[in-house]
Amino acid sequence: MSSKDRLPIFPSRGAQMLMKARLKGAQKGHSLLKKKADALQMRFRMILSKIIETKTLMGEVMKEASFSLAEAKFATGDFNQVVLQNVTKAWLKIKTKKDNVAGVTLPVFEWYEDGTDPNMLAGLSRGGQQLTKLKKNYQSAVKLLVELASLQTSFVTLDDVIKITNRRVNAIEHVIIPRIERTLAYIISELDELEREEFYRLKKIQDKKKIIKAKAEKIKAELKAAGLLAEAQGSGNNMLDEGDEDILF
Repeated sequence: MSSKDRLPIFPSRGAQMLMKARLKGAQKGHSLLKKKADALQMRFRMILSKIIETKTLMGEVMKEASFSLAEAKFATGDFNQVVLQNVTKAWLKIKTKKDNVAGVTLPVFEWYEDGTDPNMLAGLSRGGQQLTKLKKNYQSAVKLLVELASLQTSFVTLDDVIKITNRRVNAIEHVIIPRIERTLAYIISELDELEREEFYRLKKIQDKKKIIKAKAEKIKAELKAAGLLAEAQGSGNNMLDEGDEDILF
């Protein structure tokens, strides 16, 4: 395993516990981000269908508004100057609200009426019905434009957030989690290797003690057979020292 495929960490029991905690956190984060991405995708598709529906309706409303404008001009003549003189401030205004979708703030535009229609008396002499129809159609067109602007803004915002979230999900799934798993596997393999080395070392020590003990027993038996056991014990020979205990497993 290459060192580039894992995190640079010293293999130990503490590092193993740390890697397990990090792996659990990465898996939980991946699950939460995946749920967030699914929720955003669902809202994204819903907004997309609303945009298509609103644009289709917008075409029909604008066509009707243009036709009613032609009717009003034919019935009352040129009324542009009258309208411009009466309009001093906006009658339909827009306010902004916020909508929260899985932690993402989406702007929502809403229209509202501020005061009364400044052209409510227009068309009293002639063409009143055509002007009323004209105002109604263009008012519907403005409302649809506000709704479409709100949907388009939410659409763009969600598109950017979904791309970022998907990149994070892919990074955790294909880079971070595999790297932590490889690091954890490396730590486990190194710890197992250390345990095998320690077992082998202790086994060799035990075998060496057995050899020394066997030699001491052999010398003791030879001395005993020759009648020199008392002198050998008095000489302080280390090979006859039986004070060491064997290592137990």
